[in-house]
Amino acid sequence: MPGRPRLTSCCAALVAGLLGVGVLVGARGTPHHSPGAAYAATGLPDRIVLTPGADPARELAVAYRTDSRQAVAEVQLAPALDGPDPEARARPLGGSSRLFATENGDAYYHRVRFTGLQPDTAYLYRAKGADGWSEWLQFHTAAAGFKPFRFIYLGDVQDDILTLGSRTIRQAFLSTASPALVVHAGDMVSQDKTLIHDDEWGEWNQAGGFYYAQVPQLPAIGNHEYLKTWNPLEGKGRRRSPHWPLQFVLPDNGAHGVEGTSYYVDFQGVRFIVLDGTAALHLGALESQKQWLEASLKDSSARWNVVIDHQPIFTCARPKDSEVLKAAWKPVLEKYNVDLVLQGHDHCYSRLSAEAGHEAALAARAAGAVQGPVYLVSVAGSKMYRLNDRARRQPDRVAEDTQFYETVEVESQRLAVRTYTASGRLYDAFDLLRDAQGGKHLIEPVANLPAERTCDGEQGPDGLPCTALGNARG
Repeated sequence: MPGRPRLTSCCAALVAGLLGVGVLVGARGTPHHSPGAAYAATGLPDRIVLTPGADPARELAVAYRTDSRQAVAEVQLAPALDGPDPEARARPLGGSSRLFATENGDAYYHRVRFTGLQPDTAYLYRAKGADGWSEWLQFHTAAAGFKPFRFIYLGDVQDDILTLGSRTIRQAFLSTASPALVVHAGDMVSQDKTLIHDDEWGEWNQAGGFYYAQVPQLPAIGNHEYLKTWNPLEGKGRRRSPHWPLQFVLPDNGAHGVEGTSYYVDFQGVRFIVLDGTAALHLGALESQKQWLEASLKDSSARWNVVIDHQPIFTCARPKDSEVLKAAWKPVLEKYNVDLVLQGHDHCYSRLSAEAGHEAALAARAAGAVQGPVYLVSVAGSKMYRLNDRARRQPDRVAEDTQFYETVEVESQRLAVRTYTASGRLYDAFDLLRDAQGGKHLIEPVANLPAERTCDGEQGPDGLPCTALGNARG
């Protein structure tokens, strides 16, 4: 037939590799759209995501999307009046805008920073599209110093984002009174060869809805927020998803070379330090992050230090731990006595308080030993992995084939960590208590927790076939 020759999958992969873009062809064919969902941009703002600044008492930021008719970022910011006329006190703010083309059409992503804010204060904002404004959205700045608060922690969502992952996200918000922020441990999306990538981000935004626009989101990047690439000169590689810097306006205080995916935030007496494990393992950013992590902890005057990274130091599903990360980062975490290490990647649940194992942890606690970092792994979505052999003896508590969310209550002398199943059932509970000398002690305040949820052969903990995959991957 006359006309241009069609590009075969092989040639398409070659061209894409030469251009340095992700290759989306494979045995399953072209990715398809989410069923029944229309994720094209419109004349009203959507995908509105609020993120904290390095000092969220005085700075936050918002990213949002419009169709291509709205080429300029326009936001109004006002004090949160108790009356119905915030526009009378609103001031206009501008920012940056970037045109982005996907299978859902062209759209502008806008980024606006809110600076010069007052600590511990409520504000309203709204964003403009070609056909009108968004609703007024309310947020609250952090206090300038320590003040008790609670936050939500979510592990991987990744697959079935809207179908199944959304219920975990929504249950976390519904059952947590006034969360101050949300920590994501990476792999919010899959970005594989199944769905259009822009649809996956559309599902993720729909799953959280207005909560993402009103509660600051603190994300760590996962390996699935990177795209695998290939070219004939360098072979296989990885590049950050173009959606990442469009979706999240993050502090620019990270490690050299990974400023957009490593950063820290000081929030009411807690320093949250976010690492990029994928860049450390695959893109040569291990040493720079190690040095930056140490400097960020040495410099911290926070009462509590929480580190977030996608790839766990201690795995509950994979045959081996992340030995490269463990060798580089674990000594730093222990040297500076980090309180919590929040992780994902393994699609199972694990709470580990002693590398020597659960029995050693119990003995140490009985002897009054000071507690070091507590390592958590959790999963919010539907993709599950089987526990490895060490998970039966090393962590304090584990689970497989179960969706979870966590809440962390921050007090002056206590961190209260609670793990809930997607149905809202309490599954695990521990407190970290500080003594008069500043040492920490782990206690388990709930005497009768549910039995551990694990698969028995091919039968899952709900009496249905176990959905956990036998070998952890990707």
